[in-house]
Amino acid sequence: MSKQEDFNWDSIETKGFGEGYSKEERAQMAAMYEDTLGTITEKEVIKGTVVGVNDKDVIINVGFKSDGLVPLSEFRDLESINVGDTVEVFIEEQENSLGQLILSRKKAKIVRAWKDIEDALEFDNVIEGLVKRRTKGGLIVDIYGVEAFLPGSQIDVKPIRDFDIYVGKKMEVKVVKINHANDNVVVSHKVLIEKDLEKQKAEILNNLEKGQVLEGVIKNMTNFGVFIDLGGVDGLLHITDISWGRINHPEEVLQLDQKVQIVVLDFDDDKKRISLGMKQLTAHPWDSLASSLEIGSRVKGKIVNVADYGAFLELAPGVEGLIHVSEMSWSQHLRNPADFVKVSDEIEAVVLTLDKDDRKMSLGIKQLTEDPWTKNDMGTKYAVGSKHTGVVRNLTNFGLFLELEEGIDGLVHVSDLSWTKKIKHPSEFVKVGDELAVAVLELDVDNRRLALGHKQLEENPWDTFESVFPIGSEHKCTVVSKNDKGAVLELPYGLEGFATVKNLEKEDGSQVEVGESLDFKVSEFSKDDKRIVLSHTAMFREDAKPAKKEAKKKSDSGSASTSTSSAPAEKSTLGDLDALTQLKEQMEGKK
Repeated sequence: MSKQEDFNWDSIETKGFGEGYSKEERAQMAAMYEDTLGTITEKEVIKGTVVGVNDKDVIINVGFKSDGLVPLSEFRDLESINVGDTVEVFIEEQENSLGQLILSRKKAKIVRAWKDIEDALEFDNVIEGLVKRRTKGGLIVDIYGVEAFLPGSQIDVKPIRDFDIYVGKKMEVKVVKINHANDNVVVSHKVLIEKDLEKQKAEILNNLEKGQVLEGVIKNMTNFGVFIDLGGVDGLLHITDISWGRINHPEEVLQLDQKVQIVVLDFDDDKKRISLGMKQLTAHPWDSLASSLEIGSRVKGKIVNVADYGAFLELAPGVEGLIHVSEMSWSQHLRNPADFVKVSDEIEAVVLTLDKDDRKMSLGIKQLTEDPWTKNDMGTKYAVGSKHTGVVRNLTNFGLFLELEEGIDGLVHVSDLSWTKKIKHPSEFVKVGDELAVAVLELDVDNRRLALGHKQLEENPWDTFESVFPIGSEHKCTVVSKNDKGAVLELPYGLEGFATVKNLEKEDGSQVEVGESLDFKVSEFSKDDKRIVLSHTAMFREDAKPAKKEAKKKSDSGSASTSTSSAPAEKSTLGDLDALTQLKEQMEGKK
């Protein structure tokens, strides 16, 4: 073999990169190089170093055989990004189709955020978030780039009425729930406040005493009072303890979220119910009443309440007097107080009773006018025999009360309503509210009594009946009713008569029945008792004929009573035809 063929060209040729090594040397060198590279796993977050920045990308060295590119847009949350900065990135792919390492800082932030959120829930960490916007029922808070829901009930311990005031502000929260199925996170700010309040609450309750003055904030209002936050402990300020004056709703004098000074009135053993007062911090208005106020003084005020029994007049906030309905009018007939006054009326009254110790006062408004019974013309205006018209105010079994004017009432006895009608109850003659003409029968100013009569407006027809129905006179009568004592008969001119059982026997021996019209003879006539007794049997039996003598003055169940008028009896025996004619015309004229 020639020298040319035995020459070692490898020893003198220029070697390229990686050349000039034997297979063993190259394997050894490769192993040494592999040891200088880190091991990375896809879908995990690792730290890398910025080795370059251009207009579009940031070049990141993660210790892999090649550097990765991350879009510059994913670093917009940073003020600047420089070579040498350390950042976290997410390994999406170790090598794509182009042989490039695919990294993402955005996904790294999301993964890190969820890890921090899970740690916050597990270890009860407090994290800070930014309130981005308001949503239905609460707020959306950005924590680590993840949108979390903050319910309205978890914002504060007190009710929040305006969520918009939190938008754009930072807020410390705690994670209370994570729903991985829909990537939903629920946070609370209230739990942080409650922990702080627990200490305050314990301190307040331990030092709570009756009469202690505290400051609180109105957190809720109702129609019966307001609930006040004393710093983690709620107390009730009842509406009656807000002001010495009368108020219908707390909102008239207080507002939500208002800071107020209150005093502790009472609390239970567990200190779960605390009663508060506000008016007790000021002196009672009764203590500042003018010394000149006394019984008989005239006062002015405003009606603040009207009840069935009277009305309350407020002289000053917290100072009220009762005007009983009986002191509103001189009338003896009580009416509804609403007929005289209504709420908000400003009126004048007279002090009737005054007890400053018990803080009670009774007032009257009728005393502003003269008592009608004490007027000088009372004796002449309502003299006996004078005629008046009044209104029926009340009915009783024995008569009716007639109001002639306010404060002047009179009694019309049931027997003084009609000359001819037998009235058992005034309701048969009139009803409440009717007007009735009367004449004064008796006046007693000292005892405030006035006796009135309606029938006295006419002449007594019984003076004429005495000549129309003399004993022995015969009249056609109709049987109206019967009982075991006898029968009631209907006589001419609307009168009623009575016949005993033995005087109801007919000539054939049978008894007269209800509805029959037969001839009867007058056996007894009493003008004073207004009674006419008759007999049918006397029409055919001599022994039953009445004796010609004056009727005895007595009353029984057969006394005259009312009935509808009927035509005169065909066989009436009249002693005075002129008197009968005059009576008939008089009665027909009143129909």
